[in-house]
Amino acid sequence: MAPAYAFRPMTAADLPLILRWLKEAHVREWWGDPDEQLALVSGDLIEPAMDQFIVLAGGRPFGYLQCYSLTAWNTGFGPQPEGTRGIDQFIGEADMIGRGHGSSFIRQFVDEKLRQGLPRIVTDPDPLNYRAVRTYEKAGFERVGMVETPDGPSLLMMRNP
Repeated sequence: MAPAYAFRPMTAADLPLILRWLKEAHVREWWGDPDEQLALVSGDLIEPAMDQFIVLAGGRPFGYLQCYSLTAWNTGFGPQPEGTRGIDQFIGEADMIGRGHGSSFIRQFVDEKLRQGLPRIVTDPDPLNYRAVRTYEKAGFERVGMVETPDGPSLLMMRNP
């Protein structure tokens, strides 16, 4: 059975699509200023600690996912097993929200990474982003507790194999 979602490595050619999504009200609410975020996302294209993907359903691009090595930038996550990766993502296409896609594609992506041997996946949603927290819980993540990150207070959540 083919996976429900595909994760295509992001390239510079995807930046106009990412900008369009970042300008959507439902993305901007939690990701902030679209131009600032585009600068960060585009800069991460050459960051060795960051893998970026366009998420597709039935061949249609509808979301963005980043999976990164824990570095000095995100020390707020506390001690983690060697090889732990962090993830962040958003659904860019408004008609794909509220249909179970978020928890499903996150679960598919994380399940594959854990099968490949990663010891843990962590994420840090804004604790007031109830939709994101619930989505992560539906994808198998557990709440660990509040942490302080460069972006402010966040809810640390994790998945183990």
